[in-house]
Amino acid sequence: MLLTAKIRKANGHAGSTTHDSIEVEVPVSTAYNQWTQFEEFPRFMASVQEVRQVDDTHLHWRAVVAGKEKEWDAEITEQVPDQRIAWRSTGGVRNSGAVTFEPIGANRTRVRLQVDYDPETAGEKVGAALGGVKLTTRGNLQRFKELIERRGVETGAWRGTVTQH
Repeated sequence: MLLTAKIRKANGHAGSTTHDSIEVEVPVSTAYNQWTQFEEFPRFMASVQEVRQVDDTHLHWRAVVAGKEKEWDAEITEQVPDQRIAWRSTGGVRNSGAVTFEPIGANRTRVRLQVDYDPETAGEKVGAALGGVKLTTRGNLQRFKELIERRGVETGAWRGTVTQH
């Protein structure tokens, strides 16, 4: 697993950017297909309580961030089957990122996740500075690996393409 994180200044806001990757023992299409099942994210994302898919490109999230329940809306800005899914928040907690899928064998895939997050409260800023976002990202990827390898098959799939607009 590769993990890096940094604190950055973007548009006058302090933020946290985390990059992480993990290798999973399933074909790239299986890993990608499972990741498109957004409403199942609470099964492997520890702080996520609910993800509701509103339509093909819009999601509503509910999660616990730094001990407080938060909600936000997000838009999928890019989706290429078996390659990449990118998003950005459109309301609530400011975040964006991308997950990419790289086949490294017939039954092995590298999943790379980048999360950009703008902490809102002092507690969130301290948590980000101490590596809380990167630890959460690492744990989420590890639980995704365990989920998909244990099952061996995806629970569903959405194979549509979304391009940036």
